[in-house]
Amino acid sequence: MNRPRALLIAASAALGLTACTGGNFADTPLPTASSSSASSSSPSSTSAPATCTNATQSYDPLGSTPPASQITDSALRQIVSRGYLRVGVSADSYLLGAYNPLDGQIEGFDIDIAKAVAKALFGSESKLRLVVITAGERISALQSGEVDMVARNMTMTCGRWTDIAFSSEYYHAGQKVLVTRDNTAQSMEDLKGQKVCAPTGTTSLTKLQEVAAKVGGIDIVTASNHTGCLVLFQQGYVTAITGDDTVLAGLAAQDPYAKVTAAAAVTDEPYGLGIAKENVYFVRYVNAVLAQLRNDGGWKAIYNKWFAASLGKAPNPPVPVYGR
Repeated sequence: MNRPRALLIAASAALGLTACTGGNFADTPLPTASSSSASSSSPSSTSAPATCTNATQSYDPLGSTPPASQITDSALRQIVSRGYLRVGVSADSYLLGAYNPLDGQIEGFDIDIAKAVAKALFGSESKLRLVVITAGERISALQSGEVDMVARNMTMTCGRWTDIAFSSEYYHAGQKVLVTRDNTAQSMEDLKGQKVCAPTGTTSLTKLQEVAAKVGGIDIVTASNHTGCLVLFQQGYVTAITGDDTVLAGLAAQDPYAKVTAAAAVTDEPYGLGIAKENVYFVRYVNAVLAQLRNDGGWKAIYNKWFAASLGKAPNPPVPVYGR
């Protein structure tokens, strides 16, 4: 079933971007950065445990966020010397990170979290360079040094800890299903005989594959991101999309024919900010910023700004787990 969507056109336009700046962001060209390790004399020399038993466990936060002039860690000094923080984000995840065609900015919950880190580090949230990446590029962008941090609704998993490091959990989501309003399906198991879309390189796709192998008869379709899934959904090529409840809420807000089912989430999806594996000091710095947001009400304010209208008032923020 083909249905016109004005908002979809605006969201799809963001897919061609590789880097985006608006009036409040630095407009200098992106340099080619090489990854670097923190100095051995800094706390970033902490070794990760040999095995991972809790993917939400991160490194202890710094006691406070030191001013830029007092930072001696070599990797973080490179960011300070550059003059801005490069963060990999989404430009098509409504409410989390999405391009606003009215002002040319990318906005959302993840973006405001990234702004808080930039403000702590530089004294101004404008010292931020947003680099638009797909879900499948989140890890490679960190490993290549293209970005310093990823704020793109990334689930913390033990498998991903082998490739990158994570901040403490900053949002707790769960995987659900979006269908047309006349579809009686509630869960993924109810989608037997239907085409279901999930983005490549996501834990949502992994879970969908597990369910499909168990119940059989689910035709899996992939796209580079959830906006790609929404295009297929609106063209009638797929009848359902699966993903984190936060992402699906944003899709449903753009399509009056869609709904997120009332079934309980089938997974726990703890979001962490991705950081290069060797930059442990920066992880500890970011964890101190997140601790401040939890303690001073900043996290709840950001949540209510973006999610209160669709998900209700802010719950308590996720409890951090440290000691890695």
